[in-house]
Amino acid sequence: MNKFEALGILPNIVKAITELGFETPTPIQEQAIPVLLKEEKDLVGLAQTGTGKTAAFGLPLIQTVDFNSRNTQALILCPTRELCLQITKDLQSYTKYMPGANIVAIYGGASIVNQLRDVKRGAQIVVGTPGRMVDMINRRGVTLSTVIRVVLDEADEMLNMGFKEDLDMILSETPDQKCTWLFSATMPREVETIARKYMSDPFQITVGKRNEGNVNIEHQYYVVQSRDRYASLKRIVDFYPDIFGIVFCRTKAETQEVAEKLIRDGYNADALHGDLSQAQRDQVMKRYRSKTLQVLVATDVAARGIDVDDVTHVINYNLPDEIENYTHRSGRTARAGKTGISIVILNIREVGKIRMLEKIIGKKFTKVKVPNGSEVCEKQLFALISKIHDVEVNEAAIAQYLPQIYAQLEELSKEELIKRFVSDEFNRFLEYYKNAPDLNVENRGMERGPEVTRDRFNERGSGEPRQRVPDRDSNMTRFFINVGEMDGLDKGGLLRFICDTSNLEGSNIGRIDIKSNFSFFDAAKEVEDFLMNAFKDQTYKGRNVRIDPSNGAGAGSASSRESSFGRGKRPYGGGNSGGDTGYRKKSYGGSGNSYSDGNSTGGGYAKRSYGSDDKPADSGSYTDRKSKFGKR
Repeated sequence: MNKFEALGILPNIVKAITELGFETPTPIQEQAIPVLLKEEKDLVGLAQTGTGKTAAFGLPLIQTVDFNSRNTQALILCPTRELCLQITKDLQSYTKYMPGANIVAIYGGASIVNQLRDVKRGAQIVVGTPGRMVDMINRRGVTLSTVIRVVLDEADEMLNMGFKEDLDMILSETPDQKCTWLFSATMPREVETIARKYMSDPFQITVGKRNEGNVNIEHQYYVVQSRDRYASLKRIVDFYPDIFGIVFCRTKAETQEVAEKLIRDGYNADALHGDLSQAQRDQVMKRYRSKTLQVLVATDVAARGIDVDDVTHVINYNLPDEIENYTHRSGRTARAGKTGISIVILNIREVGKIRMLEKIIGKKFTKVKVPNGSEVCEKQLFALISKIHDVEVNEAAIAQYLPQIYAQLEELSKEELIKRFVSDEFNRFLEYYKNAPDLNVENRGMERGPEVTRDRFNERGSGEPRQRVPDRDSNMTRFFINVGEMDGLDKGGLLRFICDTSNLEGSNIGRIDIKSNFSFFDAAKEVEDFLMNAFKDQTYKGRNVRIDPSNGAGAGSASSRESSFGRGKRPYGGGNSGGDTGYRKKSYGGSGNSYSDGNSTGGGYAKRSYGSDDKPADSGSYTDRKSKFGKR
């Protein structure tokens, strides 16, 4: 017997969720479902992200709705388009064997005309984002006077995103006599205020402690120089060959930049942020859910809508601006009782924030060293061996070629054959990491030895570490450029313009100061001549652009490692073999590791070629692109 039946769920719903693999309720489901089925009262449910809150409110909701009626009886509000679509999809799955069920998603970025039409056909349950719901109400496209259930999912995030006025307006359109169910992973004061305003003596269910992180997540942090953040990200991803992860960035510009750099360096990655069209976001999520995409680079807003099974790692490229949002980021992994790893990449000045996080989530962080080249190569080598061992052989298709293959390889012993086959793939990786530098920063303000234990970490007292960060101004040149805000540029836009014009990576550029009709930026000294040459005869929107070294001292961070602007034969595009990042020059359909240019959401990036310098890059799709030891 399915255990959901014991909670009072109807057989036709149980049949649908059994096909989805639901057999044993999670703690939040076990506590919430009986209450919501039996009692007409408000409820506040607090549980970590990934513990099954959608089913906790969704199953009793669809059981209390009359699907013979065309009236809208239930309204679910959530912060993001992705989460709106995910909840709608889940509820549609739950109602597979319930005739007449019509559940409609209302969200921005899609045709409001189509949504108006779908609601008028008779939507018993409407799932919406606050902004689009306000538009629907103003157009009189949805009637909320018949609503008897309102669900506020991720109410804290809706308030963080500035939807308080929208929520007030929407809830004022619903009847006073209704049940309001509020579900969230955290319970800040703003959410408590909303609960007091719109709920009457709510029944409260708390699974774990407030704001506590998922017990199945292992929390780790790495301490590196700011300039080595991207290099460390690549090193971490390489150390986990089977990673299926999400990289979280603070801003949309940073998200796009990191995703494009990963793509250009041969990783199967893409970006998800608010500047993408809805069609682009849908396409990215479709690829990620089908696991044809291995690394998703996303903003915090996307964190609430990514409900994907089997995410192995969450990597915080930067900590969120709101430290409490770390819970939501890390909750993308270890869903439905599985395990996962949440990683934070820090510079030395940020280490004190780890203690704040430990208090918020009630979990200890483990300090981990960025793996060295030898460790990464070992991991990749045995991943390759495992892949070869487990490969499925198509006997029928390969049979006709085997005699000729055997004839060509007959002089090789088994041992020689294995060594050559493995070396064919492994040598490139080995060459790339041959002189890879140590990216770790010894955090002596927080530890007493090279590998601090948790106990020692906690014995050091509070506050930021006192180790002086080395002065890197001497490695930077301050530049003047005669474009600024009047040209429609912000810091991200100027960074993209500089990098696209010079074919340099963002890691070469330091601090940027935008003025009205001019700007200043810092760049690594060793690229000064390269920048000056790149901007000769350059224009921006029809305006001649010039750059000049400024007399002011530079500030910021960039790698001082030797760089090669040529075309290297290494697993990633360009740069020197001594570091993870080089000052890579783009090559469009050229030699070695060339690629076709484009953005991360459109077009096909070319396969990376390891052949001779005169071998052109092939055009291909994301899933065809080769990466290190085969397809990523």
